[in-house]
Amino acid sequence: MAPLLRVFCVHGYRQDERSFRERTGSLRKLLKKRAELLYVSAPLRVPSLTGTGPGQEQEEQAPAAGTRAVETEGDGRGWWFSNPEEESFDALDKVESCKGLEESLETIGKAMTELGPFDGIMGFSQGAALVSMICALGQQGDPRFQFNFAILVAGFRSRCKLHDHFYKESIILPTLHVFGETDRVIPGELSRELSTTFVNPVVLTHTGGHFVPASAAQKQVYFEFLEKFEKK
Repeated sequence: MAPLLRVFCVHGYRQDERSFRERTGSLRKLLKKRAELLYVSAPLRVPSLTGTGPGQEQEEQAPAAGTRAVETEGDGRGWWFSNPEEESFDALDKVESCKGLEESLETIGKAMTELGPFDGIMGFSQGAALVSMICALGQQGDPRFQFNFAILVAGFRSRCKLHDHFYKESIILPTLHVFGETDRVIPGELSRELSTTFVNPVVLTHTGGHFVPASAAQKQVYFEFLEKFEKK
């Protein structure tokens, strides 16, 4: 049997290492003979939620048995704030500056170095947006971010002007882009737009909302994508 692929997992806004591990339980089960998923929490603590809407992340997926339906106040984490003054984030915010990205890149770089090497990386929502930036840095030669593939679930391009440089050059790293047709948080067109940053992206859509899908309908696509990177 080929050794398991090691995949570094980057959670969404208002999640953390533990909650994202719970939310991806079905995916871990689906891939248990193919991949080992490892998780890390973002460095930024997120204030309590004051409102929701498109671009503002909250859980849509039904929780697994024995888990909480929502994050409790104070345990949510984020990778950057689009509104530094309020320490809040909205994927649709078009802003000149943001807060926290460099600290998050340092956190992930340190974790990947200490826990690595990794075959691939997976991100969800804000985490997927961050993964796209990490892929760009890896292509530019950053030694912290060297891996063979990326899976981006419900991803999007950051609207922060300071992040524009991440999208100027097409990224050749093999990628799988997964998003829901009824996602009310990150509309599918934003995820499709992100996929155009990459050369020959594999795109997998599902009929659900804002979550990481892992049903029989997606199984074959995941398997076929990961097979390309399995060590024979």
